[in-house]
Amino acid sequence: MNADPLEIQKFSELAHRWWDPTSEFKPLHEINPLRLEWINARAALSGKKVIDIGCGGGILTESMARKGADATGIDLSDKALKVADLHSLESGVQVRYELIAAEDMAAREAGQYDVVTCMEMLEHVPDPGAIVKAAATLVKPGGHVFFSTINRNPKAYLYAVVGAEYLLRMLPKGTHDYGKFITPSELAQFVRAAGLQVDGLKGMTYNPLTKIYSLNQDTSVNYLLACSRPL
Repeated sequence: MNADPLEIQKFSELAHRWWDPTSEFKPLHEINPLRLEWINARAALSGKKVIDIGCGGGILTESMARKGADATGIDLSDKALKVADLHSLESGVQVRYELIAAEDMAAREAGQYDVVTCMEMLEHVPDPGAIVKAAATLVKPGGHVFFSTINRNPKAYLYAVVGAEYLLRMLPKGTHDYGKFITPSELAQFVRAAGLQVDGLKGMTYNPLTKIYSLNQDTSVNYLLACSRPL
C-alpha cells in the first residue's frame, strides 16, 4: 500500500477537528476558496464527475459538490472519512466517500472522471509518482487533473516547517517531512510519465503580517499544478 501508517495515524488523531476553522486545519479552510476557484475557472465544475484523492475530512470535496459537481472523495483514514460523511449529512451537500487507495480506485474506475484533484497529499506518501499515475488513469481523455504540494528548497523548509510548525504554530509539529517535498520539475516529470500534459503552474503564498493567502507566480514554497489528459 502506497501510504505511511504514521501519516494516516497523525491525521486520524486530529480528524474530529477537521471542520473547526480555528483548529490545526485552519490553513486548509483559508486556502480552500483560492484553490476551489482556481480549479473551477479551469474545469467548470458544475455537472462534472470529480474525485478528490486524499480528501481527508472533505473540505475541498464538499466545496466542489457545492459548485454542482458529482463529487467523490477517497482516503485511507477511516476516522477522517467518518467526519467527512457526518459533515455532508449535516450540510445537506451530497458527496460519496470511500476508504480506498488511489491505485485501487484507478484499477476499478479507470477513465470515469472529468476532474481529478489531489491537494496537499503528495508530500505525505512514499511514492508520489504512483499517485500521479493513478490520477492519470482515473481521468477521462480531455479531462483535468489538479495537484498541490510543497517545493523542496531552503526557503520551503524555512517557511513550511520552521515557520508554519514552530514559529507561527499554524500546524502541529511534525506535520511535514522536508525529505518528501517535491520540486515543480519533479512533479512535472511524474505528470508527463503518466501521460498527462502540464497546463499551468501557480504559486501560493502567505503573508504573516496580514495573515492572508494569495495565488501568484511565486512557486518557491507552495504551488499548484494543472494538467490534462490528451484526447
